[in-house]
Amino acid sequence: MPQAFHLAQVNIAKLLHPIDSPPLRTFVERLDAVNALAEASPGFVWRLVGDGNDATSLRPFPDPEMIVNMSVWESLEALHAFTFRMAEHVAVMRDRREYFLPLDTPHLALWWVPAGTRPTLQDARERLDHLHRHGPTPVAFTFRERFPPPAIPS
Repeated sequence: MPQAFHLAQVNIAKLLHPIDSPPLRTFVERLDAVNALAEASPGFVWRLVGDGNDATSLRPFPDPEMIVNMSVWESLEALHAFTFRMAEHVAVMRDRREYFLPLDTPHLALWWVPAGTRPTLQDARERLDHLHRHGPTPVAFTFRERFPPPAIPS
């Protein structure tokens, strides 16, 4: 039976330097490989792409140094496995202090979408804002405080 809901995720980061600067060269050079690994991972459904093969050209926030990544996965477990067990992704996360400034608001939000739905950047901003204002709820949550997909009406 096909799944009724998939998991959407957005994560944002504030760059320490412009995306095309030498200090971010290593980060930028890793993007294609990490994105290819995501796409080949079990449970991957979709990812946001701007100009080129990543979303770094998109600037949905007023701050021009804020970048966004958004994707959809079949399950929370599939996204968790990629995020925390895929060595290449873990390496980027481990080095994040070399590339990004700490944020005082949530940088990651998860939420359930009907299967086949592609979330928008407006959806992403709203989920991050909801998480900031209300903490984890079924509307927007985190890996630490998870919520199951909505029940299917019978």
